[in-house]
This record gives sequence, structure tokens and C-alpha cells, in this order.
Amino acid sequence: MEFLTFALIGVGTGAINVILAAGLVTIYRGSGIINFAQGGFAVLGAYTVFELRTNHGASFPVALTVAVVLVAVVGVAVHFLVMRPLRAAGPLSRVIATLGILTITTQVIILKYGAEQRTVPLPLPTDAVEVRPGVVVGEQNFYLAGVVVVLIVALAFLSARTRIGHAISAAAENPRAAAALGWSPDLLAGLTWGLGGALAGLAGALFPATSTGFMSVTQMSVLIIGGLSTALFGQFRSFWLVLVGGLLIGVAQSLATRYVDQTGFPDAIPFLLIIVVLIVRGRGLPVRGTATDRLPRVGTGGLRPTILLPVVLVSVLFLVYFAPDSWYPPLIISLTFAIFGLSVLVLTGYAGQLSFAQFSIGGVGAFVAGRLVVARDWPLEVALPTGVIVAMLVGLLFGLPALRTRGVNLAVVTFGLGFALFQMLFSNSSYTGGAEQTRIETPTLFGIDINPITHSDHFALLCLVTLVVLAIMVANLRKGRTGRRLLAVRANERAAAAAGISVFQSKLYAFTLSAGIAGIGGVLLGFSYSTILYQQLYTPDASISLLVLTVIGGAGYVFGPIVGALLAVGGVAVLPFGDAATNGESDIISYLPLATGVLLLTTLILNQHGVVDRVSARASAAVNRLSRKDAGEDPAGAADVVVQRSRPQVTVPPLILEVEGLTQRFGGFTALSEVSLTLRPGEVVGLLGPNGAGKTTLIDAVSGYSRVTSGAVRLGNDAITSWTPTRRSRAGLTRSFQSLELFDDLTVEENLLVASDRHDLRAYVTDLIRPGRPIMSDTFAAAVDELHLAHLLGRRPDGLSHGERRLVAIARAVAGRPSVLLLDEPAAGLDENESAELGHLVRRLADDWGIAVLLIEHDVPMVLRTADRVVVLDFGRVIAEGAPEEIKTDAAVRASYLGEPTKSDADVKT
Repeated sequence: MEFLTFALIGVGTGAINVILAAGLVTIYRGSGIINFAQGGFAVLGAYTVFELRTNHGASFPVALTVAVVLVAVVGVAVHFLVMRPLRAAGPLSRVIATLGILTITTQVIILKYGAEQRTVPLPLPTDAVEVRPGVVVGEQNFYLAGVVVVLIVALAFLSARTRIGHAISAAAENPRAAAALGWSPDLLAGLTWGLGGALAGLAGALFPATSTGFMSVTQMSVLIIGGLSTALFGQFRSFWLVLVGGLLIGVAQSLATRYVDQTGFPDAIPFLLIIVVLIVRGRGLPVRGTATDRLPRVGTGGLRPTILLPVVLVSVLFLVYFAPDSWYPPLIISLTFAIFGLSVLVLTGYAGQLSFAQFSIGGVGAFVAGRLVVARDWPLEVALPTGVIVAMLVGLLFGLPALRTRGVNLAVVTFGLGFALFQMLFSNSSYTGGAEQTRIETPTLFGIDINPITHSDHFALLCLVTLVVLAIMVANLRKGRTGRRLLAVRANERAAAAAGISVFQSKLYAFTLSAGIAGIGGVLLGFSYSTILYQQLYTPDASISLLVLTVIGGAGYVFGPIVGALLAVGGVAVLPFGDAATNGESDIISYLPLATGVLLLTTLILNQHGVVDRVSARASAAVNRLSRKDAGEDPAGAADVVVQRSRPQVTVPPLILEVEGLTQRFGGFTALSEVSLTLRPGEVVGLLGPNGAGKTTLIDAVSGYSRVTSGAVRLGNDAITSWTPTRRSRAGLTRSFQSLELFDDLTVEENLLVASDRHDLRAYVTDLIRPGRPIMSDTFAAAVDELHLAHLLGRRPDGLSHGERRLVAIARAVAGRPSVLLLDEPAAGLDENESAELGHLVRRLADDWGIAVLLIEHDVPMVLRTADRVVVLDFGRVIAEGAPEEIKTDAAVRASYLGEPTKSDADVKT
């Protein structure tokens, strides 16, 4: 009976999850954005009802109507004032913008009503109902269940049975097609934002029914956890799954409250469930985006000693001799925030992985180090690195979901994991030292007193030195092979694997290194207080604030986190307002979070790459347009490459590629059927066929991007059918892509270096200390000479013409010294002269380099002029194979091309 009682109590909480998640799904279906401000919208709705009922005597129906309409209007305003200007920005920028909206919304409420808990009138009847003997629950749970069932039925009907519902889905998938049919994607997205906001307002208004009439901003801030996890359960698509998932999560939380004796476990259930679902499903969560999605621009990491050394020296002298005592606490906060920001730079700026758990991971380092010092009497010299190592291990675990998902989906998962860690570890006083907590008595480091109270100057100097050392290491990382690997993975995982980069290694390395840096920041932040305040310092909100500040400064530049950290709450930004602000006695400090939210939105709309990017661009234009050096970094210049001026004739290891009986099925559709072919060194094999014949499918199967149904692939003496694309590339099997898939974050020179760099593990460590100058291999130099790319090396691919981009794609493919090269429509979009020159180049790669080339092209004359042999596919089967002259007269080939309106029809038919 007790089990059933708590299960029914959980229905009320589950209903709030469902309403919030329904709003999230509605916004996502209409605009493709995961709205992290949904919890802030709910807070706005709740306090609107509170204001009207408590201070103005309004009835609940009237207050509810006003709240729902108000939040709906706010949702529409967010779309037109923020999301619409950001429509050309990348998905990560739009998600980060919702964090700014969340910050603004919650801070406005806190400034007006405070953060303390308030008693509010109950929105629904709460009389006890005896369901059966011994099972008594409040009737509000049944009202809430009825409300969500009606809502879900209505939303499901709207999305599946009405024209506007179909239009919303169509506009989200293909805005141009929807616009051609007379629907405005902009208005439809605004409609979904309004509806999603209204649902959040409803959830906030009904929330007090589940909390016995108590609420606070802090208490309601966790609502987003249940809403996000419920939306993820429904894959941000299905309202019916949202209904089932939300109620199940609410019931599970209620039962855990009763039967699990672990602080924070009930609140952690939503995202623990999502991790299980993610593993069981065996695939990533839904994601939207396009090939033009933009990530924060990245600097080259080139620090100028003539600027860096004087700045560091002046800072040290100031801290030691001139800084007033009241300045040290704000300086320490900003310095530690900057260290945390460097971890965001590595993970988001370099690797493109978005994490909302950096402060939680840093808190692990502080927890381990603090408990070892206090409970085990370990010296700080040993406890600190131990805490950092444990933080790195936790970061490695947090990085595992990145192997299945990325971008905004990964942000949701890491946010949940960080929240679970906060609830179960930092909020549990039995782990953090009980009543005594973790009190640091007399901390010393290598015999130096670093007590933050009595020797705050020593502690501030320690933080500064640590920041400088870490900043140099992160800058070195960008300049080395590891930095190029991370940026390649960030730009295009498929192309990175084709260049021989292990996406698996790169992602886990980024998470581990980032966690190590966060661990250092966490230990320093924790030890800056006489008692480590785990529950106050390492909150999920702190991770959000960190990301906001880093994006404002510039998430792709070493100086970005440093600039952003100046605005940290309690940091350097309070110094201009005098001692009252630094001591927390001035109201000005309470407005700082609101100001950062506004500044974030302004920064994203004007320049999503951050303040440092804007300053560096203007400085480089004003100071030296040719060198493009700025503020210690160069955002677009070429790497300093050691060029081998004299080189022998390039040859590659001779390997034969054999494809035997390859069959590829997708469900009931057979894309390839018993395809066999052989590529020999120095030979060009042309692969022809109409659209849909299976040409690209064959390349994907041979290069390892799709798992074949049956058949075998051999490279030399190795059976490579089960090998990953990375392993095949390193063995000598390389491909190009029909859509090119260049690394637009890197220069042309760096694109080629990515392919020609050694793939040793040692670089992951040595690049932090001494990255060295990149060396141009003989294949790199030969590719540049063959394709006449020397004048383009310092430019980024997104600034090149279509023909130049295609040449860069081929150069990158051959720079890695492949024995077998698969070219997927390399002449697409080229004119007749360019196509002819490309054919000569392919011939030289085979004749002079000894590469075995598989050439897929729709330009039939070019293939027939270039190839030694030609294989023709149609409907996934080989219908002809032979010399070009034989193919011209083959009856089956002529029949397969009849009626296809291409410029090559006449050539084939004759």
C-alpha cells in the first residue's frame, strides 16, 4: 500500500515534467532549438501568479490566464528579438543564447522578490482522497494528471492532424520548401516559441500544488532537469512518449524518496534514466543542423613574448607590492574563473564539445584534495595532484556519452550528470565532513604559507602563476598536432577519420584534459576559503555562468576566458565600485549576473565569436594587415612551417585493394549486390552509373563508413572489412568526399598538415610543453606543387572558390601518402577546362606516385579519357567492366543511360 501511495504522489511531479517537456518539444519541433530557458519561463509564470494573487487579490483563473499569456508573449519576443537575429549562427550559439535568457529571467525575479522561499496560495484543491484502503493521496495529483492528458491529446492532434501542425514540422525540416508553399518559417517558429512559453507558464503556475504551497527561485530552477530528461525520453518528437516518460520519472523520483537512503538520488534519477536509455538505444539523441553551422572562431595560439612577459611581470609586481588587501578576494575569484574558462576553451573552443558540468568536475578535484588534507593529513603537494587526477578520471567518464552524441544533446546529458553529482556528493554533508565540513586550517605549498585569510597575496600569486602556465600550455596545444586533430574533429568527424584521426581518442583526450584544468581551478577556488563550500561553489548554475562568461570573452581564444572572468560574480568587475562592493555590502554586485546575461545576448548578436575576436580583428587591421597578429594571437594566419625545399620523387607503398562480393542492405532495400572489383598500384579505375546506382554507397562501405551486410574488403595482405575508417586511412586507404568536407576552422596549410601529421600518442603530452614547428612532408610539398596551392596556404577554405576548394580536398587526401585513393565526384561543379586538368592530375597521381585510384564521376568523357579500366553500376549491381573503348560500345551500359538527361548521353550512345 505504501508503494502505491508514493507512486501516486509522484504523478503530480511527473505532470509538471510533462508540461515543461511538452513546451520544450514544441519549441524544438518548430525551431530546432533546445530551450534551456524553459525553467526560467516557468519561474516567471509562477511569480506572476504569486504577484497577482498575493498582492492584487486576483482569483487563480485570472492570475493563471495572465501568467500564461505573459510568458507566451515573452516566448514570442525571444524568438523575434534574439533567435531570429541568430538564425545564421551555429546551434551551440543559439543554445548558449537561451542561457542568457535564463539568466536574465531568473535575475529579474530575484532582484524583485529575492531568493528566499515563499508561501503561496495553492492553485488546486489538496483534499485527501482514499483511493483504496490504506492508500490516501492529495486530489491535486489527479487534477494534474487530467490536465496533462488533455494537453498531450491536444498537442498530438495539433501536430499530426492539422495543416498548421504539418506546416510547423515541414518548416523545421526544410524552411525553403515550406516558404515555397506559402508558409512563413519565421512566423511558425515564433508561434511555437509562444506556445512553448505558455506551457512553461502553466507549469510554473501549477508547481506549488506539488510543493505544498512553497516555492523559491532556487527550488524551481531544478524544474528544467525533469523537463529536459522527459523531452529526451520522447526524443524531442513524440508527445505520447513525453506523457509516459514524464509520469514514469515522477513516480520513480517519489519512490526513491521513500526507499533509497541516499541524499540527492531522487533528483538525479531523471538523467540517470536518460543515460540508460541512451545506452540501450545504441544511438545518439536527435540533432538538427546544417553544413553551414558555425562554431566559435579559434585563434592560432601564437602568444607574443614581447606582450606576454611584460604583462605577467607587471601583474606579479602589482600583486606582491601594490594591491590593497581588499582586492585579493576579487582577484582570486577572477583568476580561478579564468582557469575554469581555459577548460571550456579546450573542450568547446578546440574540440567542439559542449559541457555544462565543468564546475561539478572541478568540485570533484576540490573534494578529493580537501578531504585528503583534512581527513587524512596529506600534504597539499600530494593532495592537489591527486584531486586533479581523480577529476580527470571523472571527466573521462563524462566524455563517454560524447562517443554517441555531441553538440546540444551532449550539453543536456552533461548538465544532467553534473546536477546528479552535485545532488549526490556536494549536497551530502556526510561526505563533505559533517558539521565540521572541510575546514582548511593552515595550508602550505612547498613550505610557503598560502592561507587565503592571512596571506591572501601569496594565494593570489599562486593563482596567477597557475593561470599563466596553463594558458601557455593551452596555447601550445593549439599550435601542435593535437590542436589540429581536435579542430578537425570539431569541424567534421567523418573527414577527420578519413585523415587518420581517431575521433574516439580525440574526444576523450579533450574531456580528460579539460577536466584536469577544471580540477586545478576547483582546488584553488575551494582552498581560497577557510572552509571549502562545496554546496555553494560547485553548483550547476556556476557551470552555466562559466560558459556564459567564456563565450562573452571568446571561447576560441586563450585570452577569451581571462576577459570573461573579469565579469565573474564577486570578481574584478566589482573593484571599480569600491570596498563596499568587494565586501558584498553594495547592491551593485546583485546586478552583475543580470548584466552578464544582457551582455551575452548582445555579444552573440553582434559577434558570436566574442570580445577578443572583435578586438583582435580590429587591432590586426589597424596595426599590421599583412602579419595579422593581434593581442598575442593570430586568428587567421598560417602556421610557421618547415618546408623541405628539395625532395625526391614521391612514391607510395604499393598495395592492392580487393572488394569481393560486397552486399549492402538498408532494411529491405539492397543498395549493393555482390559487387567485386580490384584496384592495383598505378591504375585508375573509373566507376560510372546513374544517380542512385550505389557509387557513393560503395565508397562508404569500402572506406569503413557503413557496415557491410556481406562480402569482404582486402588491402594488401590484410582483411580490413571490420576495420574503422581511421585504421583504414592509416593503412593507406584514403578517400575524398562529394561534398568536400574541408576543415573550415583551419587554414589550407593546416588542412594538409592534418592529413600528413604523425598520429603518435606522445603528441598529446609533448604538445602541451613544446609543440615544435610543423614539418612539411614530401607528400605535403608534392601535393602543394602538383595542385599549385602555395598562394592559398594561409587562407581558410571558406574564403576560396569552388574549384580551389576541390583542389584542396584532393591535396588533403594525397598528403597522407595513400596507397589507394577513392575520389567521389572530384570534378562536380568544374567547367570543361578544369575537368580536363583534373583528369591529367589524377593520371599523374597514378603514373608518377603509384597510387591506385578509384574515380567516381558523372563526367563520362573525363572518366573514359582518364581511366585504365571502367566499372559500371546500375541498381547496385555491376553491369559492365572493361577498358574504356569496350565500355563505350557495351549494350548494357547504353541501355542503363538511355533517357538520362546529361551532357554525356551522346558520348555513351555513340
